[in-house]
Amino acid sequence: MPAPLLVVDAPSLLFRAFYALPSKITGPDGRPVNALLGTANMVLREVELHEPRAVVLCFGPDAAAYRTELYPAYHAEREAAMPEQLPHQFADSREFFEAFGWTVAVGEDLEADDLLGTYAKLEAAAGGRALLLTGDRDMYQCASEDVTVLYVRTGGKGAEEVGPAEVRERYGIDPELVPDFIALRGDPSDGLPGAKGVGPKTAAELLRTHGSLEAILGNAIRERRPALRGALIEGKEDLLVFKDIATLRDAGVERPPDRPTDWHGAAEAARARGMRKLAERLEANAA
Repeated sequence: MPAPLLVVDAPSLLFRAFYALPSKITGPDGRPVNALLGTANMVLREVELHEPRAVVLCFGPDAAAYRTELYPAYHAEREAAMPEQLPHQFADSREFFEAFGWTVAVGEDLEADDLLGTYAKLEAAAGGRALLLTGDRDMYQCASEDVTVLYVRTGGKGAEEVGPAEVRERYGIDPELVPDFIALRGDPSDGLPGAKGVGPKTAAELLRTHGSLEAILGNAIRERRPALRGALIEGKEDLLVFKDIATLRDAGVERPPDRPTDWHGAAEAARARGMRKLAERLEANAA
């Protein structure tokens, strides 16, 4: 079996690490390095476990312009600014992670999620396997025989492996219907309200019966539950927009070549930022 490609939702991990580790973890300049340290540790755990052929860390804008144009409330309730101790860590992330021998990919017009989905498709099309490390359940739409979502749980140790069976167990639908499911159920973290009065059970039931959001809306007039019928008919245009927003776009990237982790370079980068224990762990791997 070929070694997998590990693709990382870098913003998701940096934010999680920042809030999980104390800001008193600082570098020689006295500024926090907690987000960088925590992210490196999360990625390294999967590198040591899965021995990927290469690692790609994906970055992009918090909200792609086309998505906010489709629906201005998309991501509107998220904090407009990063915590003041985080921007310099984002700025240093490329130099830091490239020292590990990892590729840093930045989407100018598309979000990190779109890059993850594109790399996953490329790897599967080439006969390989992809692992998507993220804290975003929207990425469940990528799960397949060749693509596993490594879902980072809050407070959990390590990532949870999510494939098609796990998506069906959690949502009651196949992975390719996740955008339809999000449109119906809504996603508060993205500012998408969904269909009025529709929760996850009803969303899954409708999708299992009709097969897609478009088919549900096409048969809405025949829905016997008056409140649900009204919600589907009145919300048709918005629901189609929500599905479009939840559906990943092709980011136009190329499949990366094999590139092993540079343990020595990583150890030097960690030590330069005051991460002594991480540097020792990396040096041990090099040995």
